[in-house]
Amino acid sequence: MFIADLHIHSAYSRATSKDLTPIALEAAARRKGIQLLATGDFTHPVYRDMLKQVLMPLDNGLFALKQELLLPQNGELARAEQTRFIISGEISSIYKKNGRTRKVHNVILLPTLDAAEKISAKLESLGYNLHSDGRPIIGLDSKNLLELTLECCPEAIFIPAHIWTPHFSLFGSYSGFDSIEECFEDMTPYIHAVETGLSSDPPMNWRLSALDKYALVSNSDAHSTAKLAREANIFTCELSYPALRKALFQPQDKGFWGTIEFFPEEGKYHYDGHRNCHVCLSPEESAALQGICPVCGKPITIGVANRVAQLADRP
Repeated sequence: MFIADLHIHSAYSRATSKDLTPIALEAAARRKGIQLLATGDFTHPVYRDMLKQVLMPLDNGLFALKQELLLPQNGELARAEQTRFIISGEISSIYKKNGRTRKVHNVILLPTLDAAEKISAKLESLGYNLHSDGRPIIGLDSKNLLELTLECCPEAIFIPAHIWTPHFSLFGSYSGFDSIEECFEDMTPYIHAVETGLSSDPPMNWRLSALDKYALVSNSDAHSTAKLAREANIFTCELSYPALRKALFQPQDKGFWGTIEFFPEEGKYHYDGHRNCHVCLSPEESAALQGICPVCGKPITIGVANRVAQLADRP
């Protein structure tokens, strides 16, 4: 059994700690008992070069920090406890579809840095700037991003990120879709897992029968080492990229055991409201106000609990 946090960011993403380097990440993850940690931000060229310099590829699709770079804890280095890395990145797609502007974040996991190089080169050839942010903003439809990813790396794992977040997600109330099929169309069969996000938990997602066949993963989306594994995944399979991929693609085989969660009420977007107006409303309260903020008089942001209720077909 091992704990995996599959979605984080580096120091090259906006609004992140400058401590988010592979050396500091490995030490923090080892201290927390995380056996597998995402690198984050593989599309950023400077960070990708750093990963090439400090990580060693293993023969199982994962990576290890070079031994001479490991930071000791309590004056000791325990090789068996060293955290492994998996190449990862989050991409923000903003595009028009079916008459609406869509803003969807997706996480991509890869078995090699060569695959990361190919995907990044392809995105740059399409005119997208990958230098300004570790989580780049591109104008590519999520479906087309999935196609591009699999063309460059058929073994890639493509996961819609924090699927309920109002502003940037698959089901988000502002710019999302009402189904996975509406977003990914004929590429939907290549989606096997979705990320529930900090503002929802598995029981909330179980209210949608449409999600029954997907692995429901949770990750920290950490912007600092302190936030690592605030949510995470538990696997019972072998610690390798192929085994992890199989566990997510075939959840009935029980290689993916479940998730570590904190209360969804602690998530920024669980309830409806306006942060600047200091307004936080349950779906029932916002319905009574007809979706209008009692402070500023503008439409309120529809949160995760409300959005789940809109799409749910179970109590």
